[in-house]
Amino acid sequence: MSDILSRPYEADDLSACLAIFDGNVPVFFAPEERVEFCEYLESVNATTTHYFVLVRDGIVLACGGLTIDEAQRKASLSWGMVDRNLHGQRLGTRLTQARLTLARSVPGLLEMVLSTSQHTHGFYEGFGFKVSLVTPRGFGPALDRWDMALRLWQPERQ
Repeated sequence: MSDILSRPYEADDLSACLAIFDGNVPVFFAPEERVEFCEYLESVNATTTHYFVLVRDGIVLACGGLTIDEAQRKASLSWGMVDRNLHGQRLGTRLTQARLTLARSVPGLLEMVLSTSQHTHGFYEGFGFKVSLVTPRGFGPALDRWDMALRLWQPERQ
């Protein structure tokens, strides 16, 4: 089996990313979120929004974004997902680590935030994210919204 490559999202990846999204509905995404995800993919640009795909043998296995807001000194993880048939193979870990590495390489960023669900908040806690707010049914009838944050830089103690 070939190595898995990480590369920037390209317009030709749209149908593969939508298929990954569809495979993760309704457990990880609400069906009504599909339109928002499609609009997000159509607006990806390399200046402020980075979207990555993990690919093996030309097949997209996972995808996820990072939006950088230098004015707010914050980065946001967005629309991270792995092909449902490949859950448990550490692809989500690899995707998250790549986005954390990119965020930490941007001078001055202090915090990374994300919104996830009750099904995946524990995964992000493993990276050090802390829950800041839980909104019942925030994504849909069976999907609570968990807002989380991670400090990227710790001030030196005097």
